Amino acid sequence: MTQYFEIHPVNPQPRLVRQAAQIIESGGIVAAPTDSAYALVCRLDDKGAVEKLRRIRGVDEKHHLTLLVRDLSEIATYARVDNRQYRQLKSAMPGPYTVILEATKEVPRRLSHPSRKTIGIRVPENPILLALLEELGEPLIGTTLQLPDDEHMLSDPDEVRERLDRQIDLVIDGGAGTLEPTTIVDLTGPEPELLRQGRGDASVFGL
Repeated sequence: MTQYFEIHPVNPQPRLVRQAAQIIESGGIVAAPTDSAYALVCRLDDKGAVEKLRRIRGVDEKHHLTLLVRDLSEIATYARVDNRQYRQLKSAMPGPYTVILEATKEVPRRLSHPSRKTIGIRVPENPILLALLEELGEPLIGTTLQLPDDEHMLSDPDEVRERLDRQIDLVIDGGAGTLEPTTIVDLTGPEPELLRQGRGDASVFGL
C-alpha cells in the first residue's frame, strides 16, 4: 500500500520529512512536488530503485534522469562547471530549470547519458523537496511524473495516489503542482542550447 503524507508547502513538518527520507533511504520511490510538475525520486546510488523508476516512467537508459541537489555548491561534485557556466547557473537557480552538463566520475555510469556522458542537474525551488534533500544530505535522482501514453504530467497528488497505488512507496501531498515541466538548457557546447521551453524563462541563459 502506498503511503500518503500531507506536508505543508511552505513550512514542511520535520517529522514527516524525516519519515519520507527514511522511506527513500530504505530503497523507496517517492512522488514529490517540485517547482514545476510532480516528480518521481529515489536515491542516487540505489540501482534497483532507479531501474524501477525508469520502468514506471516508461523510459530507457538514453533518457536523462535529473540529479536534484540542494544548492550550487553541490553541482561541482557531479558535473564539470567552468566559470562561464557557473555564472549562468547562479542567475537561474534555484528555479524551474534543468541544465545538461558533463558528468564527473561521481555520477554512476548507468545514470549519465550512455554515449555523451552528460547529466541533467537542477536546484529546485520547493521547500518540501529542499527539506528532503537537506534531511538526506545527498542528491536525489528523479524524473518528471508523466506516465507512458499520457499527454500531460501529473500534478494532482490525489490522482498520483490513484494511478500509482502499490507501484511506489510514498506520495507527498504538497498541494497541486503545475502542468509545466522545467526548461531544459544544454550547457555542454560553446553556447547554451534550449532543448525544451518550460516554466523557466530561458532569457536568463541569453536565449
